[in-house]
Amino acid sequence: MLLGISVVLSFALIAYLFGLDSGFFGRLAGATFVWFTLLSVTFLAVVPFVNWAADNWFGRTWAEAPTPQPKRRSRPAAAASKPNRPASSRLSEKDANS
Repeated sequence: MLLGISVVLSFALIAYLFGLDSGFFGRLAGATFVWFTLLSVTFLAVVPFVNWAADNWFGRTWAEAPTPQPKRRSRPAAAASKPNRPASSRLSEKDANS
């Protein structure tokens, strides 16, 4: 699966940057290798390490702790009582007052 994704990404990148001119398959092979290496290292080393580090360094209680909900602020009474009007009506009032 990683190889398939690497080939698709490489094909799109090489075709966009250089077109389908000479040397296309050489560039495609090199780009596929680079994408495959990057994706493999990410999914086979980085992600498992981050999971291990979070579990061992911070502990399970940190990972299972509930996320705090943001506090809701009540609007001031003056702002809550103002009716919402479209911007065009506000502009026409300014023109009428001028």
